[in-house]
Amino acid sequence: MNSRTMTALTIALAVALGVSGCVATPEIPEETTAAWTEAEAFAAAEETYRSYVDALNEVDLSDPDTFETVYAWTTGDANTGARESFSQMHADGLTVGGESIVRNVSQISASDSRTTIVACLDVAAVTLVDPSGESTVAADRPDIQIVRVDTVPDQHSASGQLIELLDGYEDDSICGL
Repeated sequence: MNSRTMTALTIALAVALGVSGCVATPEIPEETTAAWTEAEAFAAAEETYRSYVDALNEVDLSDPDTFETVYAWTTGDANTGARESFSQMHADGLTVGGESIVRNVSQISASDSRTTIVACLDVAAVTLVDPSGESTVAADRPDIQIVRVDTVPDQHSASGQLIELLDGYEDDSICGL
């Protein structure tokens, strides 16, 4: 598996193997939730991201039905990227173990059409192995991944938002690193 493919797989797997961008073109819902306060928008974005990570922790790469809950928390290119990544990991016969833990979430910005947070994701326990039992996790992967998360309103989501973008974030002071 080449480096670019591994990077794409990483996004779908809670950024468990390294943070990389999944730039999305916004899909603006025709009907959005009522205007939220900034605090409400941040709370919804955090709830959305935590639910997404919970769904990722339940994925069994041998059972594509377990991918559906992850897809339900994403939209646009983030959704497309997750579908492609999980399909590839399933086809490659990879096995994931351990859990990602959201350690900290910081508020960045909020508007009626987009909320941005940064999360500190502990991936120290996450493993990804190929069918021969060899780890595909980079030896130099940091235990804490710093993830920028952009969410957009969605009236059908349990939190009122969906993840549109997952990307690395350069300011490691957010996680106390």
